Amino acid sequence: MTSGGEEQGRRLFGVSLTDRPVWQQFLICSSGFFFGYLVNGICEEYVYNRLHFSYGWYFTFVQGFVYLGLIRLQGFTMKQMVNPWRTYVRLSAVLMGSNGLTKGSLAFLNYPAQIMFKSTKVLPVMIMGAFIPGLRRKYPFHEYVSAVMLVIGLILFTLADAQTSPNFSMIGVTMVSAALVMDAFLGNLQEAIFKMNPDTTQMEMLFCSTVVGLPFLAVPMVLTGELTTAWSACSQHLYVYAVLVFEAMATFVGQVSVLSLIALFGAATTAMVTTARKAVTLLLSYLIFTKPMTEQHVSGLLLITMGIVLRLLPEDKEKKNLAERKQAKMVAQLGEDKRRGDGVEEEKSPLV
Repeated sequence: MTSGGEEQGRRLFGVSLTDRPVWQQFLICSSGFFFGYLVNGICEEYVYNRLHFSYGWYFTFVQGFVYLGLIRLQGFTMKQMVNPWRTYVRLSAVLMGSNGLTKGSLAFLNYPAQIMFKSTKVLPVMIMGAFIPGLRRKYPFHEYVSAVMLVIGLILFTLADAQTSPNFSMIGVTMVSAALVMDAFLGNLQEAIFKMNPDTTQMEMLFCSTVVGLPFLAVPMVLTGELTTAWSACSQHLYVYAVLVFEAMATFVGQVSVLSLIALFGAATTAMVTTARKAVTLLLSYLIFTKPMTEQHVSGLLLITMGIVLRLLPEDKEKKNLAERKQAKMVAQLGEDKRRGDGVEEEKSPLV
């Protein structure tokens, strides 16, 4: 029953995923993710560093309403929900916190520095996966080595970026570090929900986490005064809303795609894909906005590339073994459930 629900329900914008080969699933989801977040990265740097509008909480709030409108256009309604609302409380809190802190950090960090910090999230995601109920994941040693290489690459790049960019401060580092902690919970909580109830769709998860999460944004917006200042600033420059809506539409495609990746391949593999995307976005940032790149920048990028390659080279073989073990475990679980059901019937029959 569980397996069948998963196979029938996993679709991406009307395209069936689970009846395709694994490589096609991965390619379709990754392509949607890359498209959405490459556009998102360019728009964010334009709004924050070119227009100097640094209202992370407010922009996340606006983005949430755009999401809700797009989800409605996809035909999703609350009648299609398979999980209770309480399932999404913790998830929504860390999702909105991560988004708000990530966007807000751009007021204190330049975009490449922020990207490189976020690129290290694969390591906390892997570590946290060992403690989340319903997952309890364990990873082979070489995957931790690849994650450490990403971190070292980050350090090299960030130190070089601090020398070439004036927009770098410890406030931004603190904000993006807090976002990383929340990201460690975020991906694993999403994966746990998909595993505990495979009938959960990407649209349900995005809808519920957005609806539950929007009130969480009110607190920092009111306490910091950002709600009034952002409203006033954006009202005087209405074209900013056009950029935000366009960015949210692209990010929506990326969000649904990344949820598909998490459901099919897990949080850690998805974190590696997001890291690869950040590296591409980083290069585009330097090409489009013509920033200086030093040898230290290049060394950091090389280490990141090596870490990604180390993680992905044995992926197919290990994924196949994992899928086989998962299938065998599922079959055994179904058999055990059936035996338990038969036992209950036998116990009831003498009483009839």
